[in-house]
Parts: sequence; C-alpha cells; structure tokens
Amino acid sequence: MLELSITLPPRGSGSVMSALHRELRAAILDGRLKPGLRLPSTRLLAHSWGVSRNTVMGAYDLLLSEGYLCARHGAGTYVAISLPVHTRAATAHLPAADPRLNAFWRAPPADLGTSWASAAPGNAPFRIGVPDAEAFPFHIWRRLLARSLRALAKSPAAFVEAQGRTALREAIAHHASFARAVACEPDDVVVTSGTQQAFELLAKILVTPGETSVAFEDPGYPPLRAAFIANGARIIPAAVDSEGLVVDSLPAETRLICVTPSHQFPLGVAMSMRRRAQLLEFARRSGAVVIEDDYDGEFRFGSTPRDALQTLDRSGSVFYVGTFSKSLFPGIRLGFVVVPRWARHALIAAKQCADWHSPVLEQDALAAFIGEGHMARHVRKMRKLYGERRTLLVSVLQGQFAPWLEPIPASGGMHLTALERQALDWDNIAAQARELGLDVRSLRVYCVGSRSRRGLVLGYGGTSPSAIRSGLSQLRRLFPMDPMRPAARAVSHLCGP
Repeated sequence: MLELSITLPPRGSGSVMSALHRELRAAILDGRLKPGLRLPSTRLLAHSWGVSRNTVMGAYDLLLSEGYLCARHGAGTYVAISLPVHTRAATAHLPAADPRLNAFWRAPPADLGTSWASAAPGNAPFRIGVPDAEAFPFHIWRRLLARSLRALAKSPAAFVEAQGRTALREAIAHHASFARAVACEPDDVVVTSGTQQAFELLAKILVTPGETSVAFEDPGYPPLRAAFIANGARIIPAAVDSEGLVVDSLPAETRLICVTPSHQFPLGVAMSMRRRAQLLEFARRSGAVVIEDDYDGEFRFGSTPRDALQTLDRSGSVFYVGTFSKSLFPGIRLGFVVVPRWARHALIAAKQCADWHSPVLEQDALAAFIGEGHMARHVRKMRKLYGERRTLLVSVLQGQFAPWLEPIPASGGMHLTALERQALDWDNIAAQARELGLDVRSLRVYCVGSRSRRGLVLGYGGTSPSAIRSGLSQLRRLFPMDPMRPAARAVSHLCGP
C-alpha cells in the first residue's frame, strides 16, 4: 500500500476523481512517488481510501495520458521514468540562493571553478584527464583485491591510521623515488582520497581566510582554484609562458604558489630549470610554500624528465601531490602528499577530521600492485601507447587544422593544447563539438585573467587512434571550408605572458 497522506473531498461531491488526480500528480512531481515505483492496484487503493474503484481508475487513466504513469501489460502500473519536461520546470520554485547556505556555496557553478566541466558522455572522445581503462590489467587488480579481502577477513581492520596504511606509504615512497626522484620516507607520505581531497586538506591547513594570498597558474586547473577559494584564499592569477610559471610576476605578498611544473595544465609546457630555481628561491626568501601537482609527470615521451621541485627543495617549502587516477583508473580515488615535516601532523589531523582514512581494501591492493612491479610495467606500457596517440593527434592538427591552430610542443601528459592562429569563436566550436559527442574544451574556460588565451584543449588518454581520427574528422566540419592562411607565428611567442 501507498504510505501517502492525501486529502479528498466527501464522496458524492463530484470532484473526488479530480482531487485524487491532483494529489497523485503532486506526489510524483515532488518526489514522494519515485520514478519506476510500482503502484498498488486500483482495487486496493479504492478500498484503502474509501472511494470507488472507478474513481481510482479515472485518476490513473488521466495520469497515463499525461505521461506521469506507464502501464506494463500483466505487470501493473508504474510511475514514469521520464516525466514531462514542462512539469519539472513548474516545480523549480525554490530560490536560487537560499540564505540558509554558506554565502560561498550560494555562488553559481562558474564561480566555483567548475564551468570547465563538460556535458559530454564519460567515454566521449578527447575527454581530458581520463586514462585508457581498457589497457589496465584488471585481472591482476581483481586478484590483489581478493587477496586483500582474505587478509582483512582474518584480521578485520576497524578504523586505521589517518596517514594511510603503512605498506602503501612504503610503496609510494619507493615508487616516487624510482619514477620521479622524489626523496622521501614513508613517514613523509599522507594518503588521500585523490588529488582533490589533497588540495582541500592543504587549503585547510595553509590558508587563513581573507588573508592568505595564493598564486595560481593562469590558465590553470579550475578545481584546484576552487578548493582554495572555498577556504577563503585571496587569488592571484600568475602568468605562464613557454618556460612555465613567470616567477617575476608574483607579488611580494604571495604566501602560497600552486604549480604543475612537469606538464603545465592545460598548456602542456614544462617548467625550465631556471624557473624552478627562481621559484624555490622566491619561496625561501619570502617564506612562501609551494604545492607541486605532478598529476601526470610519469608520462613523458622521448625527453629526460626534469627534477621535481620537491627534489630540488632545500628549505622544506614544497608539498608534492601525486595521484593514481591518471596512471591507473579514475575510480580508484587514491592520491598522496609528500609533506614537509613541519606540516605533517597538521595534515594528518585534517585528513582524520575529513574522513578518518581512505578505503582500506584499495590501499592494501594498491600497495601490492606497486610492490610487485605491476605499476612500473603498466606505466611503461601506457607511456608508449600515449606517445603514439599524441603523435597522431599532432600530425592531424598540423595538417588539416594548420590554418587555425598550432599545437604547443609538449613531451608528456595525456592531453594537448592548440593555440589560435586565426580568430574563431572557440567557445561555440567547443559547444558544437559536445553536441556531436566530442569532449573538446575551449582554452578560455581555464583562464581567469583579462588576457584569456584562445584555442582548444583535447585529451587523448582514453581515446583510441580510430576515435581520434574520426573525432577530428567530425571536428573539422565545424571549421570554415575556405580558410585564409595567415603567416605562421612561433608558439613560444603565443605562450608569452
């Protein structure tokens, strides 16, 4: 029976059926009757509510004709899965900015740095930051998960250490040293639920609301900015050129600098050694700290990787943030921070306050995955695969799209940015591409300063070579048929501040 409180006029009034129809319709619209719910028979409802069966049948028939209900032969009557569009709009009566919310969270999504998010499907070609899940050895991962589950069954873990499982921190310390020359001990590692939680926790322990000035690369990674804005940071957009972050542009009051030095997001340039030294000297001299997001530093093609900032740091200024969502698969939701010792206890306390600890089963399986060499083998395999896809993407862009776009030379990562050579409406092109199922982004959505860069950003990690070819063929149809060919300009100049 329906546990639904309704008010009906007296029997014989002539308006019982219309009142029942209104009550059921309202219950569907406000969610008390969920889509897909099987409704009781007309006989049962008539008996329960003290009305005639014909009255209930009449109300059901009206709701069926309006699209609120659907009948399945021999199976009963159900609330429709897809409700009429106009009825949903009629229920949007709540104020857009309810005063009961914190003032920051009443802001529109664009103010939270989420306007870059795409409406395209999760497996859409050119989606940024998504690895090739089909290439991941899930058969090994299943075996390691099963082994971890058997171990937990023998010695069930209750609440464990907020810093992360010891075996995983040891594996991460070894992996970071081997893959990126990051010098750290297991005690320096704090395991997080992905990089976004790492940013949130670092913002909590490093930002004094309304006072701390934080510099971000412009263009840069919007969710990173959002974590610090939400915690009251004062935002300073910092210019990026062909050598990475322009350190000379940082104001003296800057107390925290967020950078992606290995493969700048989204431009793809690597920070030069000269700039790395400048940045570390700025931090030492001003007492600032640096958050180094090394989100895909493992995927480099052909060139020798530059030392991580954490490796070069001699003053305890750098927080090194890493993730396994890019190298393995996004759903793993595990990352880590190599934290200076002076901030270790604060970060662990913030982690415990947030969610106590990351999932135990996945931590144990990941520790084994790294420790048994599966991680290193997988990264080597994917480096070759991504390198081939990058070469294909660059080749087509330099050919079919040469009049309008110039790919930025980049030697790593899973996405590529192409800067404007001829003015077009890139926002509109990206929007049309999404309508075709292509997850192409306009570079402008990553910018916050007045001098927004223009061009397109395309991911290739989760896009097969055949999908790259067919996707670019579709994208080309959105460009003019008879391009004017402007004189080529050096990309290094276009990347200037």
